[in-house]
Amino acid sequence: MVDFFINLNPIFQALIACSFTFLITVLGAAMVFLVKKVNQNIMDILLSVSAGIMLSSSIFSLMIPAMESAENLNCNASILLSIGIMAGTLLIYYCDYVYKKRKKKKNVNNLLLSITIHNFPEGMAIGLAFAGVYYGGISSITGAISLAIGIAIQNFPEGSAISFPLYKKGYSKLKSFVIGGLTAIVEPIGGVVGVIIAIKFPILLPVLLSLAAGAMLYVIVTELIPESMANKNKELMALYLIIGFIIMMFLDISLGWYLFCFKYFSKFFWNFSSKFNLNIGNWMSKF
Repeated sequence: MVDFFINLNPIFQALIACSFTFLITVLGAAMVFLVKKVNQNIMDILLSVSAGIMLSSSIFSLMIPAMESAENLNCNASILLSIGIMAGTLLIYYCDYVYKKRKKKKNVNNLLLSITIHNFPEGMAIGLAFAGVYYGGISSITGAISLAIGIAIQNFPEGSAISFPLYKKGYSKLKSFVIGGLTAIVEPIGGVVGVIIAIKFPILLPVLLSLAAGAMLYVIVTELIPESMANKNKELMALYLIIGFIIMMFLDISLGWYLFCFKYFSKFFWNFSSKFNLNIGNWMSKF
């Protein structure tokens, strides 16, 4: 199973990973059917953990691979990463600016536009991480998988944060669920677009990875942290953020060893079993 996924085309890897993050958003939105009221403390904790996870992902799954990619291309990593991070930040800043100008028209389309602005770069970040697999192998795929897991964890409270307010505003549970789930439908699209661009233009990979990191950093600083810090226990929320950072760091570093061990021990076991069966067959043929 692991070998099957590793050997897939990066486009399909990104599509599967982004579809997973999309389904987690749908699961979060489905909570509107299961509970009557969201516990705000739990939501703030999830947002804090998500902020830590995305911060760690930006560093370990995007910035460090971007730096390595720039060095492999014999380019100045500091300049390329600075350009990419600033470009990603300004891109989301401009999108937010355009959205705020349209915010006077309060309708579902504007709500979807706001969430889409942030979900598309997240999907693109996953796609770019898997594009790094195309050039990097097993060490890159661990970071890409970790990034997808981190974004998926972050997507669960995001789905709930959309479906519940819509339900409170008078939308039916079904419509609130559908809108909440569909906000992440652009992630698989962003993932595929990210892979295709990176593969077609490999020289852009370090800039694109750092651009995705900049976009994620902007969302962390302007949305996740302020929303979680609205809780009266700010110190506790900061602790949960650090826990989220450590969880993602552990996943990114340790997952590589787990995949490596699982891959090669499974091969060893399979080869051993094949030889054992062959010996049994030869032994039985003597009788």
